[in-house]
Amino acid sequence: MHIALYQPDIPPNTGTIIRMAACLDVQVHIIEPCGFPFGEKSFRRAGMDYIDQSKITRHQDWQSFLETINNKRIILLSTKAASPYTEFQFQEDDILLFGRESAGVPDDVHNRADQRLLIPMAPETRSLNIALSAAMVLGEALRQTKQFPKV
Repeated sequence: MHIALYQPDIPPNTGTIIRMAACLDVQVHIIEPCGFPFGEKSFRRAGMDYIDQSKITRHQDWQSFLETINNKRIILLSTKAASPYTEFQFQEDDILLFGRESAGVPDDVHNRADQRLLIPMAPETRSLNIALSAAMVLGEALRQTKQFPKV
């Protein structure tokens, strides 16, 4: 299982996702450019010492990311999607793609995704924090594929 962050722009969210991924033994892909200097103080604080234990691959841009994923499925989480993540069958090598906190992903990225999923929410709400969203969906994907680390 993989998490990909498309041009993340809030350092503490990115650090929190990297910490979670380290704890769950999940690869993280950072698709640049980031909206902050990678390694920024608040980013490292959120990720704590897990930054050094995590599996992070940085990609110069969207195209270089696509060139390295070897035809893995890209599963985009989007508030514009119609299918709930809770009704989707995840596969072991899926890449869970999350867009920028401020703007999501552009249309070409949205259209390239193999599947677009949403997190069902109350109608009067707009969105969840990206780190919380990543935790919810990754937890379900790991549960379905029986990939949680062994205790």
